[in-house]
Parts: sequence; C-alpha cells; structure tokens
Amino acid sequence: MIRRWTSRPERLLPTVSLLAVVLAFAGSPVLTGDALTTFDVYNALQGFAQLGLLALALGITMIAGEFDLSVVGTYALGGMLAVQTGQSSPALGVLVAVAAGMLIGAAQGGLIARLRIPSLPVTLATYIALLGLTSAMSGGLSKSYPNSDATLWVDRTVAVVFSPRSLITLAAFLLAALVLGRTRLGRELRAIGGDRRASRVAGVRVDRTVVGLFTVSGALAALGGALLSYSYASANPDPGLQPLILAAVAALLGGVSLAGGRGLPLGLLCGTLSVALLAQIVTTAALPDYTTQLLYAALLLGAIDAPGLRAAIGRLRARVPVRSS
Repeated sequence: MIRRWTSRPERLLPTVSLLAVVLAFAGSPVLTGDALTTFDVYNALQGFAQLGLLALALGITMIAGEFDLSVVGTYALGGMLAVQTGQSSPALGVLVAVAAGMLIGAAQGGLIARLRIPSLPVTLATYIALLGLTSAMSGGLSKSYPNSDATLWVDRTVAVVFSPRSLITLAAFLLAALVLGRTRLGRELRAIGGDRRASRVAGVRVDRTVVGLFTVSGALAALGGALLSYSYASANPDPGLQPLILAAVAALLGGVSLAGGRGLPLGLLCGTLSVALLAQIVTTAALPDYTTQLLYAALLLGAIDAPGLRAAIGRLRARVPVRSS
C-alpha cells in the first residue's frame, strides 16, 4: 500500500506540501511569540474560500491537458453580475453569475472541441474580452453591493473556524472528488490529458467531455467571483493576474501535471489549503509581502514533478525489506 501511494505524485506531492505547511503554521508562534487562535484558522480558511473555486476550476481543466486562462475573467464577470442583479435577492445574483459562467464555458469548450484547437489562445482571448465586458458594465469602476445582510451571512462564523463561503468551497472539492473518483469521468479526464487520440480510439467521447469540463470550470469560477464580491460588498472589474497565478500554484502543489493526465480533486484541495496557510503564516508573523512569493517558489521547486523527492522515496523504499506473505 505504501509503495502504491508513494509511486503516485498526484497523491504524494499534495500530502507532503500540506504537511510541510501545516507544520510551519503550527510553529509560527516561534516567530510571533503569540499562540495560534481559532481566528487564525478562520482567516486561513477564508483565504482558502477566496482561492478555492478558482483553483478547482483551473485544476480540472489541467488534468485533461487544457489550461483555462479565462477563469479569472469569468471570476470578475461573475462577481459583477452577482452584485448588479442580486441586490434584492442574493440567490438570484449567484444564479445569474453561475449561468453566465456555464454559457461562457460551454461556448469555449464547443469551439475547442469542434475545431480541435489548443485551449490557450481561445481562453486567453476570452479572458481579455471578459475583462473588457466587465469594465464596460461598471464604467471601469468597482461596483458596491448594498445588501449588508448577504455580506454578513457569507462570512459569519460556523463551527468556530468555518464560514458559509468556506463550507461551500469545501463542498465543491468533495463533490468533485466523489464524481471523479466514483465514476468513469475521472478516468476519462486523465486519459484525455494523457493521450487524446488514444482516448478517441478507446471510445471516450472526447468532445462532449471537453465541453462539459469547460462548462463546469466556468460555473465554478463565476460562483467564486460572486461569493467574493458578496464578501467584499463590491465587485472589482479587473482582479489582476494574481488570482490566476495563485490558482496555478495551488494546482501544481496539488499534484496536477502541466502536461495533463494527472491530478485528483483532493490533491487540489491540499494544494489550495497549502497556499492559504502560507499566506496566513506571512500575515500572522507580520512578514514582508514578498515573503509569500518566496515561500510559494520554494514549495514549487520541490513540487513540479519533484524528481528529487521521488528519487529519495525510491531509495528509501529500496532499503525497506519486502515482507513475504
């Protein structure tokens, strides 16, 4: 069992990354001189909620060998639509945002699947177009959200360390893990990412799967943007590139391969938690902002396919005698 676990980077890398960050988080009082509190954990989970749905949206496309750059544009548009249409009914705003995200994702997926073109230029063009559309909707300015009840609800404390926003994000990861782990869809996504032509020969409905994948990615990104805008009581027409960078970092720490064909939702969950905990360590210890980037870079050096780590694990396994049954 140990050998099977350590031979799969999509399981090993997220586990090692999260364990290292959790240990650093637990040891952060050495730097601050103050004991950790439940509020520190709550803040870390709020950071997880802010990034999680975006990382999940990007990560599942990477498993299939695609890269959905448009998630940040959909993230911004979803937030703007939720703020503008959900002032009297927050649920309606979320539904409008998610529906728009699904339409955008389905259109992209259909174009990529039908024409069999790389996703990168298509999603980059969509990202630019969505930022322009979002800016036009708000006149280039942030749009405030006056429904204070919704703002207070999404961030209210649940079970000491959670909020509705973080619980919704966690539920999305667990649902993705259930669907991709218990149905053939997970195997098909990894097969498509590993070898698309062989997948077609094996009978996988590649085009339909790609369309569905981008539809889900768009829905997740829009939902994340809507919840964040409710939390901040405003929608930003241009969130910048940092959310995309952090989502990519979370996916890589979660064991997803840039080449496709590898990755699990629970690994993405571990990667996202690692990023959120690192950010909280920097905040708690009052370290300079650039420290966060240095810490992410240090983890990525060991996480991107981690040849040194796997070699070390291989040497360790070789030293352990195999028990005969």
